[in-house]
Order: sequence, then structure tokens, then C-alpha cells
Amino acid sequence: MAIKRTNSNSSSPRKKINTRKSTSKKWFQITKKWTIRIVLGFFAVTIFWVLALRFINPPVTFLMIKRGFEWKAAGKGFKIEKEWLNYDELSTNLKKAAIAGEDAHFMTHNGFDTKAIMEAFEKNKDGKPLRGGSTISQQTAKNVFLWPQRSWVRKGLETYFTFLIELFWSKKRILEVYLNVIEMGQGVYGAEAAAQYYFDKSGKSLTKKEAALIIAILPNPRKWDSRRPSRYVNSRANSIVRYLNHYSVPE
Repeated sequence: MAIKRTNSNSSSPRKKINTRKSTSKKWFQITKKWTIRIVLGFFAVTIFWVLALRFINPPVTFLMIKRGFEWKAAGKGFKIEKEWLNYDELSTNLKKAAIAGEDAHFMTHNGFDTKAIMEAFEKNKDGKPLRGGSTISQQTAKNVFLWPQRSWVRKGLETYFTFLIELFWSKKRILEVYLNVIEMGQGVYGAEAAAQYYFDKSGKSLTKKEAALIIAILPNPRKWDSRRPSRYVNSRANSIVRYLNHYSVPE
């Protein structure tokens, strides 16, 4: 009687395939678990950060540090001039000038001025980097939470943080932070430092023209000077003064 031999290795390929599938499934589950943890951690940290700065004044920004080191590299020392003014201390003229000159629909939009963005896009169809269209909310989000270099990643994060500050902060808080952290000159940040630097006075008592001259240089504060305005800057300031009383500010 013939004895039928069984091949002990006949199931090996199947076992190997099953082992590979099991290993792949295991790594997929681990990757999925850590991806979820990282995403949830990102949302938790950023939301907590935004909520904290609703009540805590930002002590410094990435732009301030970067400009400080640039100033030092030029042999002029590390320079960051800033002094916080609470919202009620800020000149009403400056608040109105900021809205008139930088974001006419600040009081009504939800962080994004679609019309201004589309107009800026149309003006930049010639291939140059997209400029203009940013609201006060977007500029605040960029200055407080992000780095200055332009990129699609930064723009995406800017949109995200703009949504968060519009959700968790008031318009009053957004304008207060904006006027205290924005770059207003070489190593000069915020209304109080700018008012002292340009006009030897406090940001509490700026005249309409002084406030307009400070806001007029914001597109290029390291090149333009409120004390010695060019024809363009002076014209822009005069335009801001002309429409100043057409705007209301958060109360």
C-alpha cells in the first residue's frame, strides 16, 4: 500500500502572504492612529493658543525677532521698540485711520473681504506675487501666529488662524492686537512706539493727520517715513483723513 506524502511546505507561500498582509495592516493602523493624534493635537494646541491670546497680550512675534536679527546683522544692534496700549487708550483717530486705510469692511466681514481679494487677484494677473486684499483680521493672524515668508502653507494657516480669531475674539480685540503688533518702521512695532518715534508723543493723542500718516506707510514701513512723507504717502494720508469720519470703530 502506497503511503501518500504530504508536502509540509505547501502552505508556506500562503502563510507568507498572510504575514505580509498582517504586517501592512498593523503599520496602517499605527500610522492612522498617530495621524489622528497629531491632527487632534494640532487643533487642541492652536485653539488653546488663540483662546489664551484673547486675554494675554502677545509679548513678541516671529516678525519682530526676524527683523531684530536682520538689524543686528547690519551692525545696528538688536532693535525691537514696542509698548502696549490697551484698546481704550489707543487714539480713536488711529483706529478709524486703520479701518479707512487698510480694511474698509472690517466691521462687517467675517475675516475675509472677498471683493478686495478678487480685485487684488485681477491686478496681479501678470504673474507677479499676489499683493493686497488682506484684511486687518488676516494681517493680525499672520503677524501674531505665523512667520513672514510667503508660501501656500503659510497662506493656508493664515486662513485657518483668521477663522479662529474671528470666532473666538471680538472685533475690538482684533483691532487692539493689530495696532499693537504691526510693523510701523525700522524696528518699530505698534501705535505707541510709532507715535513716539515719528511725532514724539503718545499713541493716545494722535491727530487725524498724524494717525493717517502712520497708517499710510504700512504697505512699506521700512522704506517710507511718516515724518518725511513722499508725495504718494502724503496723498494717501490725505485720502484717509478725508474719509476718516465715515467709519465707526468697535465699542
